[in-house]
Amino acid sequence: MFARFFAPLSSGVKPAFAAFLLLSSVLLTSCGDKNGDTVFFPIENDLQLGMQVSQQADSLYASKGQLLDRNSPNPRTRAAYAHLDQIVERILESGQVTYRDEFPWDVKIIDDKNVQNAFATPGGHIYVFTGLISYLDNEDQLAGVLGHEIAHADQRHSIKQLQKQYGISVISGLILGSEAGGLERVITQAGGQFLGLKFSRDYEREADEFSVLYLGATDYYACDGAAGFFQKMQALENRGTPPEFASTHPAPGNRIQDIQAHARQRGCKTETASNTGFQEFKRNLGL
Repeated sequence: MFARFFAPLSSGVKPAFAAFLLLSSVLLTSCGDKNGDTVFFPIENDLQLGMQVSQQADSLYASKGQLLDRNSPNPRTRAAYAHLDQIVERILESGQVTYRDEFPWDVKIIDDKNVQNAFATPGGHIYVFTGLISYLDNEDQLAGVLGHEIAHADQRHSIKQLQKQYGISVISGLILGSEAGGLERVITQAGGQFLGLKFSRDYEREADEFSVLYLGATDYYACDGAAGFFQKMQALENRGTPPEFASTHPAPGNRIQDIQAHARQRGCKTETASNTGFQEFKRNLGL
């Protein structure tokens, strides 16, 4: 809650002036990014919102029998999770993830071979569908997707979009304490929307750029792995079967070229990683 970040005000201070003082304090202490977005919410709210969205996602896919248990008695499922965890860990250990230690960064597999999709909640809960894994050719492409989704969480895109959606009036009410439990109510109302959240092109472009940064810093994956992924998605769209990923991740025509240009600018490795065990990983998932 915002209230704990501010000292109590004297009862003699007029509400309008109190609003001005408190809002000014937030504006002065909040930080902005290169897109000009000022983040009013503390990082704890990413964690709170992410936990709620993750619980909703777990419940939804578990009810369909699609949420794979990482502690399954099936050794192939456990091996698949170990491999996926290794990819995520390599990205997190790149030294470029801002909230490496603050977010849980757990990854879960949804067994739906008809869905080519992946998403991350605020606070770093990551979901990958077997339909996406099945369609990809190599681990660089999957690492590119994971880097992209990690960037959405690490750059706080969901919480920024929530902030834009609910506006300054809600924030002001929270600061003044005139909305008891207001933040929790906003988060509860918005939680379900994040399973199909559409980000702006600026946020998508930023996630692509950070994917290149993350992968390049691993010195293991081709840093433009996300470009290979989008080439696969473009092939599906050209056949008239757009993947679900395209419905939540707008794909401008120059996106592949932008990723490749960013990789050239950074001078990072673009050769496909070999001997990653990616095909065995797919076989362990029955793909």
